[in-house]
This record gives sequence, structure tokens and C-alpha cells, in this order.
Amino acid sequence: MTRAAEHILREALNLDESDRATLAGLLLGSLEDEPDDDVAEAWALEVDRRASQLDGGEITSMRWEDVRARLVKKRRGTTPG
Repeated sequence: MTRAAEHILREALNLDESDRATLAGLLLGSLEDEPDDDVAEAWALEVDRRASQLDGGEITSMRWEDVRARLVKKRRGTTPG
């Protein structure tokens, strides 16, 4: 990693979590090629399917905070699965 990149990383790590997440998303997005039409269509169908499941009461949503806490616990090995 170049010195410039190391400097930027140090500065970025001082940002709050929300800003770091936004920055990470923007950086990842800058690496992507043009979207594949088949992939975009598949995602659109999946979004429609999940929205229908939510609307029909087949599934329920979870708050991000709850999902994140669950993932952290799972990663630390404090929950089964």
C-alpha cells in the first residue's frame, strides 16, 4: 500500500461508523464494472419475491441493530449455527 493510501486509511478509521460504511460502499462501487443485465434482472425478481413475502406475512423483517448483534454473537461463537 502506498503512503498516500495508508494516510487515507488512517484518516478514514477516525470517521464514525456510518461515514466509514458510506465510504466503504463508495469505494467498492468504484471497482465494479457495468452491471450485468441478467444479474440486475435476477436481483429485481428477488426483491419482488421478498417484498411479496413481507406483504403477505410469510416472513417478518428485523431491525438492522438486531441483525448486527446476532451476527456479532454468531461470529464470537456464542450462539449455535
